[in-house]
Amino acid sequence: MNWEVNTESKFKRMIARIPVFHRTITEIMVTKRAQENAKLRGSILVYEEDVIAAFFSDVPSPFYSMMIRLLGQGGFDYKKYGFPKDRVITQKLARNYAESLNK
Repeated sequence: MNWEVNTESKFKRMIARIPVFHRTITEIMVTKRAQENAKLRGSILVYEEDVIAAFFSDVPSPFYSMMIRLLGQGGFDYKKYGFPKDRVITQKLARNYAESLNK
């Protein structure tokens, strides 16, 4: 699946900042989930909202604070899409977002 150019650029910058031992698995898992999100929305391109929702739904709790920092450093505005810093609320929002794509 193709990606919107700016989104792909931000994603690559962010992935480059992830510690080496987590980089490959993060890239694989988030790419897969972001593409699923885009397909569920009926889009032919992956956009920022798909990537952000993928990170918030798939990143394990111990890495949550690092993810928040790296999203900001990568230029992703997660708050724009309703994802707050509160982990419990964020997990619910990510699930609700994914469920809304299925409707």
